[in-house]
Amino acid sequence: MDLFEYQARDLFEKHGVPVLQGIVATTPEEARAAAEKIGGVTVVKAQVKVGGRGKAGGVKVAKNADEAYEYAQQILGMDIKGHTVHRVMIAQGADIAEEYYFSILLDRANRSYLAMCSVEGGVEIEQLAVERPEALARVEVVPTEGITEAKAQEIVREAKFDEETAAKVAPVLVKLWDVFKNEDATLVEVNPLVKTGDGQIIALDGKVTLDENAEFRQSGHADLADKSSADPLEEKAKEHDLNYVKLDGEVGIIGNGAGLVMSTLDVVAYAGEKHGNVKPANFLDIGGGASAEIMAAGLDVILNDPQVKSVFVNVFGGITACDAVANGIVKALEILGDEEDKPLVVRLDGNNVEEGRRILAGANHPLVTLAETMDEGADKAAELAHAAN
Repeated sequence: MDLFEYQARDLFEKHGVPVLQGIVATTPEEARAAAEKIGGVTVVKAQVKVGGRGKAGGVKVAKNADEAYEYAQQILGMDIKGHTVHRVMIAQGADIAEEYYFSILLDRANRSYLAMCSVEGGVEIEQLAVERPEALARVEVVPTEGITEAKAQEIVREAKFDEETAAKVAPVLVKLWDVFKNEDATLVEVNPLVKTGDGQIIALDGKVTLDENAEFRQSGHADLADKSSADPLEEKAKEHDLNYVKLDGEVGIIGNGAGLVMSTLDVVAYAGEKHGNVKPANFLDIGGGASAEIMAAGLDVILNDPQVKSVFVNVFGGITACDAVANGIVKALEILGDEEDKPLVVRLDGNNVEEGRRILAGANHPLVTLAETMDEGADKAAELAHAAN
């Protein structure tokens, strides 16, 4: 889960990372009040989970509260790379002398953590890494050891900080490691990490990504989710522990196992080229146990997507046999009742497949079509979706 900048700032403050004042506002009036409270020069910053805010006009320096009000009026509601600005952060102005870069992230390739640091911050780090890779220090961080004082000294030394600045930056890196570790993050980035005119080191702009797999031990993280912009169907699927991703298509997909579902998406997309270029509407993996309740929950999510014109259920019976899957589908259709008003194509294969097909054939539901193969099922689902358009 990616956090907004203001949420990252609050986590930094919680763990002792030096930050400036920041107050969130959702209206120009709140922005003015926040600027008055902070006093002096402030910065009005669009809160969206995407880079390039400054270039898009989403970051403005306000000399007083009235200017903060005016800039908030301009920024709130702005579209930045497809993200609508619903809130701004009124941040305390900083007397910036120098800008640096620091991040720590999960290095999946090496099954470790990686710290990156540069004395050239405030720029697009991807561009710096390509054009001047020598300016970006890369230091492995052993997960069981983390960023100790000694490791922090190694990082600032590799980044070529001068001795005086290194002594000030290193303790901040240790605190940023505390954020990474204690909040179960996969990314903590500060760009820029600045030195002010009076020599203080401040985390001026932070980016944090939290590991959603750690939510069971991070109860407070649920409050950080951006429910206002969450897809309601994805939220509904999450409530039922379904692995669902909304796509822009017309054929709803249900399968058991991520690999099978991914393959189904490809086959449906290929079949759709012959039927008005219809496409898959979602990724939905119901996992190994296709009970009636799980199947009903999956169908309920998909059928509530107005873009869906047909549904393709593609299940391989393994641990859960095909007859159990078929019974689940039949009971799910009973549970949904009149809510099920879109054609359903079902392809079963694997353990006890003949019995599963017999159960579905016996149910004789008017909207259910049985398919022998995945290709046949994908083609039929695409054909039905195109006919309903």
